[in-house]
Amino acid sequence: MRILFMGTPDFAVASLRRLVEDGHEICGVLTQPDKPKNRGHKLMPTPVKEYALTKDLPVYQPVTLRNAESLELVRSLEPDLIAVAAYGKLLPEDILNVPPLGSINVHSSLLPKYRGAAPINWAVLNGETETGVSIMYMAKELDAGDVILQKSIAIGETEDAQALTARLAELGAEALSEAVGALAEGTASRTPQDHEKYTYAPMLGKELSPVDWTRSAHEISCQVRGLIPWPCATTDVISGEEMKLYAVLETGEGTGARPGAITAAGKQGIDVACGDGKVLRVTELQAKGGKRMTAGAYLLGHPIQR
Repeated sequence: MRILFMGTPDFAVASLRRLVEDGHEICGVLTQPDKPKNRGHKLMPTPVKEYALTKDLPVYQPVTLRNAESLELVRSLEPDLIAVAAYGKLLPEDILNVPPLGSINVHSSLLPKYRGAAPINWAVLNGETETGVSIMYMAKELDAGDVILQKSIAIGETEDAQALTARLAELGAEALSEAVGALAEGTASRTPQDHEKYTYAPMLGKELSPVDWTRSAHEISCQVRGLIPWPCATTDVISGEEMKLYAVLETGEGTGARPGAITAAGKQGIDVACGDGKVLRVTELQAKGGKRMTAGAYLLGHPIQR
């Protein structure tokens, strides 16, 4: 099948790779423009562009899709199908309607739950035990199109959003491969979403970072895991200065200490009392201006006086 692929981050690379491995003709790859990164502000290609170039696929990086030039580009490529995975911008309806088989999207949630920009993070933040991917026809409304197929997986008790993203990327690639095969054979199903049951997963912001230790140990654990790799949960109860939390452990131990009080600190980590009377152990952190490290390593140079 002749496919125009649209995607930008690492999550999308798995889907593009699978389409290539399946033998489809990738007539073009649309990805976001190169962006300056790190201290030198050197322009860096997107992960999708990096992969596409290794396969000699034609890459296009329009600043906007909402103009005549972008529409003409898509028409000139004559795709049978547009496949999208985390492209990063809404596609105008005139572009969605170009290919005869339509435009489909790899969305990392079990729609209609978690429509929006950060479905993986919000599934973890909200303490979900299961999530998955949906392959859907794209529609004018955000993530509201009819579903072709879905695949689900369990979320690990200690799994953070970054690790879950990597697993869902592979699951999404598998699901996309199946959906494209069904479309080619004319057997693809089309199930409308129950729009009354949708939930929204908005973009993340730093206002989500500060930890409120009066919450339960499990809620704080979900917060820490859900905000990896950005913007990360933060707290000042350990050193008096704000630091990032990268990993925590629900010990199950009880405590009568006030929420936010440090109850123990050692090689295994830093134990902090939570609002439900349980202890949450900080095992990995990053002090302001410092490097990410284990809590045990941090304590070697910053002993806690209690």
